[in-house]
Amino acid sequence: MPARLKAVVAAAAILSSLSACAAAPKAPVFWEGFRDHPHGYLVGKTAPDASAFLPPPPEAASLRQRADVETYRATRALEGSERWRQAAADNVIETPSAPQAFNEPLGISFDPHRLPTLTVLLGRMLGDLELIQTPAKQGYFRPRPFVAEPAATCIAPEPWLARSGSYPSGHSAMGWAWALILSEMAPDRADAVLARGLAYGESRVICGVHYASDVEAGRLVGAAMVARLKVDPDFQRDFERARKELEALRRAQD
Repeated sequence: MPARLKAVVAAAAILSSLSACAAAPKAPVFWEGFRDHPHGYLVGKTAPDASAFLPPPPEAASLRQRADVETYRATRALEGSERWRQAAADNVIETPSAPQAFNEPLGISFDPHRLPTLTVLLGRMLGDLELIQTPAKQGYFRPRPFVAEPAATCIAPEPWLARSGSYPSGHSAMGWAWALILSEMAPDRADAVLARGLAYGESRVICGVHYASDVEAGRLVGAAMVARLKVDPDFQRDFERARKELEALRRAQD
């Protein structure tokens, strides 16, 4: 074969290889925790401010505060139970696999690699939540129940947890927001998904790291976040892609 022809054939082979590489789908790369967590969809003043719409937490001598404390004390009796262990498992919120909490109501095994768009969408919502809730958490700075009255908790509280505000509950906001989104993507499973979203928040009371009123406020924050995200073009685009991913996985796992 003439040298020139050999060069042409070699160049064609290289181009073909490069084209195949470009066409091959890239494996998704996910984060590991808070340090490398993706940012949210909203920025600055485009996000709701929880301190502007949430009522303040219950006052120290109020009936509601007394009820919060009584609930905290009563739920310490759940230590060691199955519900206690579930509350500990529900503490996971920042990893790509955290939405596995909704496996049973959705009837799937949540796999980030098979649901890359949905995984990132739900993860980015945590970034939005931090932006929305931080003014209220820092502004009200309600001491957490295990700080005000030390007792057993379902997790070993890290120092930063004791230094962060209890009101509103971020986990409750996230669990309810995820439930709202997933129930829309899988309407035939909506009742079970929403029930799981409520239980995800209740786990914070059982765990002893939040009061019941923190959880209720968190759900308000989660609903406000979803309402705002629903009119964000980037979120809407990802929502449709994620919905199709979930539908395909549900069909495959039936």
